[in-house]
Order: sequence, then structure tokens, then C-alpha cells
Amino acid sequence: MSDLVQREELGAFLRSRREATDPVSEGFQPGTRRRTPGLRREELAQLAGLSVTWYTWIEQGRDISVSRQVIESLATALRLTQPERAHLFTLAGLALPPSGPHPRKIDPLLERLVQELHPRPAYVMTPWWDLLAYNDGYAELLGGLDQRPEGERNILWLIFIESRGSELFVDWMGEARSLVGQFRATLAQYPDDPRGPELLKTMQEASDMFCELWDEGGISRFTSSRKKIRHPRLGRIDHDYVKLADAHDEQQSLIVFLEVERTDED
Repeated sequence: MSDLVQREELGAFLRSRREATDPVSEGFQPGTRRRTPGLRREELAQLAGLSVTWYTWIEQGRDISVSRQVIESLATALRLTQPERAHLFTLAGLALPPSGPHPRKIDPLLERLVQELHPRPAYVMTPWWDLLAYNDGYAELLGGLDQRPEGERNILWLIFIESRGSELFVDWMGEARSLVGQFRATLAQYPDDPRGPELLKTMQEASDMFCELWDEGGISRFTSSRKKIRHPRLGRIDHDYVKLADAHDEQQSLIVFLEVERTDED
């Protein structure tokens, strides 16, 4: 597919989804002067946080660069299904987000423990950093986690692709390098799990920085340590964190953050 045809297909797909979206459900008045069904261009632009001119150019297939953030905003505003979302990313020439963890059952008591640890941030994850459960403390720490599609609730994805990840950690590069090293070790530990190669391919397509750190060939292991966090609302918060294995399922781990310091430092 040529670039021109792909841009035109992207515009046509967005237009079809816009016209299929009920304006009343999005808080707009139905009115009597609507010439087309669904949302107007300016209404979708408003919902997605874009200028009307910029969105119009996208829908018209203009030769402009469309960022991942813009595509994510449009997908959220249009409330696209997972297949529709994947199609939108493909038309925009962007790597698809992770497909999400394979369905796994969490012990109800473990999930209850995660919730009762609030306000301490806590979550349960797989060896591939897919989040299976988390409490409000962790959601608040990362910001916007509840609004992310299930497939993007993956710590690798959040660290490397979500802009808040790079802004959150004082030593982002150290966190990122350690995470990539742990990921390499996990691939060796579970060579028959298709989730690992799938996630590796996704990250290599989506992040140049991931590729750069991956090419370093480093290996890391999880160690309890201190995370230095600069939160946009709460300020500087340092946490010690610990990883606990589930006795009934070695591929599920509980991570708990313990606040140790809070200052007004930038």
C-alpha cells in the first residue's frame, strides 16, 4: 500500500468511526442543523484534544506526521474496540500495543490483599510485566492507568512508550536498563512461552530506546531497592519496593511499594 493510499484509508476509517459515534452519548446536543450523522469534526477534535485544522488534515489524508499520542487520543475519543484500535494503528504505520496478557486466574485472596494494601502502591504481574491486578495507590502513582486499554497495562510499555513513565523516575535510564536486562533473563527462563517473543517484537517496533538498550546485551535480576519518583502532583516520593512470589503460581508476583521519604525537591 502506497503512503498516499494508506493516508487516505486512515482518513476514511476515522471518518466512518466519527460518523458512527452518537454525539449525545459524548455529551453534545443533537440539534436540528446537523448535516451528517455522528460527531462533527470539531467535536471529535475537542474530545481528542486536537486542533480542528490538524484533525481535518488527518481525515483528508494530508502528508503530515501523525504521532502515537494523537492516534491514541483519537482511539480513546472514538471508543474503538480492540480490533478497530489495532486497525487504526496499522493504518497510521505505528507498532501495535501489546495484545495483553493471556487470561490468568488470580487467587481471590491475593487480589484482596492488593486492594487492602492501599494506600501503599501494590500490584500483581506476570513474568512479562503484564499487570493482572493493582490498587488505587499504584494507579495514582502512574497516572491514567485505569484509562489505558488492557493490552497497554504492561510495565515495559508504560516505561518506554507512555510519556509519564520517562518523567516519573528520577533515574529513568537506570530503571529502563535494569528492566530490559530482566526481560532478557526472563526470555531465557521461559523459552516456550509465546508471550515473550511477541512482547519483544512489539517493543522493538515501538521504541528506539528499547532497541538501543536491548542491543547492549545486558542481563539483570530483580533486586529490592529504592525507586526515586518525581510525581507531578505529589512531588518527590521515594519508595522501597519488594517482590513476593505467589506460592501457588510461580508466574505471578506481588510487588509492594513502601514509602520512605517525601520532599518538595524537583
